[in-house]
Amino acid sequence: MGADTDRIDSQELPPGPSLPGPLQTARWLARPLPFLEQCARRFGETFTLRIRNELTWVVISNPEDVREVFTAEPSVMRAGEANVVLAPILGATSLLLLDEPAHMEHRRLMLPPFHGKRMEQYRHLIEEVTLAELSRWPRSEPFALWPSMQAITLEVIMRAVFGITDAGRLHYVREVLRTAVEWLADRRRLAMMALLGPERLKRSALFTAQVKRVDEALLSEISNRRRAEDLDEREDILSMMILAQFEDGGQMSDRELRDELLTLLLAGHETTATSLAWAFERLVRHPEKLARLREEASAGGQESYLEAVVKETLRLRPVVPIVIRKLAAPTQIGRFTLPKGVGVVPCIHLVHRRPEIYREPHAFKPERFLEKPAGTYTWIPFGGGVRRCLGASFAQMEMKEVLRTVLSEVNLSPADRVPEPIVRRSITLAPKRRATVLVSA
Repeated sequence: MGADTDRIDSQELPPGPSLPGPLQTARWLARPLPFLEQCARRFGETFTLRIRNELTWVVISNPEDVREVFTAEPSVMRAGEANVVLAPILGATSLLLLDEPAHMEHRRLMLPPFHGKRMEQYRHLIEEVTLAELSRWPRSEPFALWPSMQAITLEVIMRAVFGITDAGRLHYVREVLRTAVEWLADRRRLAMMALLGPERLKRSALFTAQVKRVDEALLSEISNRRRAEDLDEREDILSMMILAQFEDGGQMSDRELRDELLTLLLAGHETTATSLAWAFERLVRHPEKLARLREEASAGGQESYLEAVVKETLRLRPVVPIVIRKLAAPTQIGRFTLPKGVGVVPCIHLVHRRPEIYREPHAFKPERFLEKPAGTYTWIPFGGGVRRCLGASFAQMEMKEVLRTVLSEVNLSPADRVPEPIVRRSITLAPKRRATVLVSA
């Protein structure tokens, strides 16, 4: 356990499993959702976990407690310090690792491309990339959709975020990043991160070799883009980030740009691809809902049911089950006064399965979001407050555009009637059989 964990008196904390920290860590790594559910059944909606090389976690799932966390002063609820385990990968100046005021400065620079008219400009790109990928799908034989969704979301990022147009350069950077993402997403890497901790991980030869290749590719691309004669005319997010200025007139350094590009890649590629895979996996096992969505997609214009499908997928299968904040001072959360140094953990998975909020919480029912809008503190797949995922709107728009394009072109049916179990893939939770379907005209 880390120093913060050692200093915290367990008598100050909510109850939790009595298993030694290494065994709790093993259960969290192997089967996180059953572990969370078992703890909730035994200890209630607030409980304590001890995970190796992490803060002591106080897991919460009462929406009122979640509201307190998401609306608290960022100086007290520190997300950057809580995410320090990601520093060896993302870098110290990643948006996910920064706390106030640096976090808000970076967020202000990065937010404009992900909202309004600028975001809408990417719809055609997403459709184009999806159609190109769709043309390679086999017909009438089992086909795993998840790798194809990864290909789509990676290509969208390469073109929308990085803005690379040279074919040779595009291929090189794409392969470097794809290889790195695959390496990092391996479950064995997560176990290595948990066992070694961030400082020892940075000294691992295998890890540093992967990061070095990524650094070389990204820093070279940043250097080339800075010299581009048409920089102020380009629409890609990298070019806009290079030109953006902090309030004091300064601009992001190459290292800051590298960290934010990698953050956008890892946060916006793997997660959106996995959410899309889950959407198709759920839809093919509910043919009446799939038929309704296809009818809406073919008609064009109306997107109300499509929006509901996306929201229900993200409710039922959030690809990341928790978010974390580190307490910088003792804080009252619900009926507990928690000590400084604790990690407060709003549990997305448990909040989304509260039966008093979601009737039949384990059922796939997009209609629930036609009847009642998503709640700010009861539908939290992107976190909340000032730390809500920067690309939340972009991710939902991308999911809708891919779903609409695919279902307007082909019909899908399950290759196996048995629903796909949830398995851990590094920090995300994916369909075990990679969303395998049958494709027909």
